[in-house]
Amino acid sequence: MSETGTTERVLRLLGLLQQRPVWTGPELAQRLGVTTRSIRRDVERLRALGYPVNAAQGVGGGYQLGAGKALPPLLLDDDEAIATAVSLRLAAGGTVTGVSEAAVRTLAKLDQVLPTRLRAEVRALQEAISTLVGSPVEVDAEALLALARACRDTLRVEFGYVDRAGAATVRRCEPYQLVATGRSWYLVAYDLDRADWRTFRLDRLAEVRAMTFRFAPRDHPPATEMVRQAISRTPEPETVRVRIQADAALLRSRVPASVAVVEPDGPGACVLTAGGAEPEWVLMHVARLGFAFEVLEPARARDLAADLGRRLVAAAQPPDART
Repeated sequence: MSETGTTERVLRLLGLLQQRPVWTGPELAQRLGVTTRSIRRDVERLRALGYPVNAAQGVGGGYQLGAGKALPPLLLDDDEAIATAVSLRLAAGGTVTGVSEAAVRTLAKLDQVLPTRLRAEVRALQEAISTLVGSPVEVDAEALLALARACRDTLRVEFGYVDRAGAATVRRCEPYQLVATGRSWYLVAYDLDRADWRTFRLDRLAEVRAMTFRFAPRDHPPATEMVRQAISRTPEPETVRVRIQADAALLRSRVPASVAVVEPDGPGACVLTAGGAEPEWVLMHVARLGFAFEVLEPARARDLAADLGRRLVAAAQPPDART
């Protein structure tokens, strides 16, 4: 077989190994139309390129693509290449320090190796995508990875933390889960010194250190719900509450959890709570939802609603009717 044919077969073999955990030699030989001896030679070629292909004998054995010490070239089909490019485009506007720049560099590399037929499609998708994440708060990538590993490996962590009032403390915690709201990252963890569950904003952490002590996972509250509640209680600058004549489930489908907490309040009604928000901004967005609503708090938000209503009525008048 020619060198071109061998290379094509090796790439097809790599694609098969990426599709499922384990293949037997005869299965691969049948799929590629070659002998098991050829499969063994092609596996060696992949290993020489840096792909860690593991082989096990006996029942249940076969060939398996493992994780290597170095990152070999990736083999992507058309759909995977397009999905990767779109994901990188979104990451370029992300909230993790250093990731945006790395995403841009990776996009440039990917664009160089894409075939012409895909390059135009990916570029069209990139031009059509914009991100609006509301001035995201960047966090340190190394701290994020350290916490993610500690959550995975159930390792206690220690870090410095500055709360909303500016008080600096050292926290010892059992990390449970990381939650991204679209604007900020939060760690949900059991605070050992306070003997209670807490949420921590990652941009307020410093000197994250994973300990060697493993912990047994505790019964825990829903992480996303804890973060929603923490956001709704944030007093920067105010917490706004409005009662809306709409089903809670319907409203949750229209209001991102990172923006407000929506709770049922009787048949066909719910209460929306937005923490750390300007009342006028909340009123404008609630009005755009198209449902009747009433302001619960703060009191000054009712005056703002009346003023906003007068301005909207005035704006609806034809020019010759305005005084």
